[in-house]
Amino acid sequence: MPLHDRIVPYLERAGLYHLARLNARWFWLDEPLLRLSVDGLPVSRCFTDFEKFIVEGKPAWEWFQELFGELPPQNKVKHYTVHFTWFHERFRVLPDDATEETVRIYARAYIMMLLSTQLFGDKSENRVHIWWLPFVARLDDMGSYSWGSTALA
Repeated sequence: MPLHDRIVPYLERAGLYHLARLNARWFWLDEPLLRLSVDGLPVSRCFTDFEKFIVEGKPAWEWFQELFGELPPQNKVKHYTVHFTWFHERFRVLPDDATEETVRIYARAYIMMLLSTQLFGDKSENRVHIWWLPFVARLDDMGSYSWGSTALA
């Protein structure tokens, strides 16, 4: 999934742009994580029991649809994760005439992939966790979180 120029400002505000530049294709490299902020707000609630997780009074999947404009097909969903191929196929090419809201949707998708596959990868190796929804919903606030200390924890 290419790093589109129009989503770079969102990555910069989130404090994650330098991490996204490690690999121009899609985070296959196993490179060191440098310059992640260790100051700022703690990242919390992301490892909660998602079965009971409701955000702002909405079930998580309803919120997912609101943030991304659609739901992935059922064969791409497992519990509260989405297979990364859906993100890769759906958000690979940002239309040239994309509105700013569409750019924000693509930025959210890119950040969800970045967090789930590069910064906080786990044994699933190919799934994007939707527990990041509270963070990508507030793109402009993402830079206030201490992603570095969270990754080290």
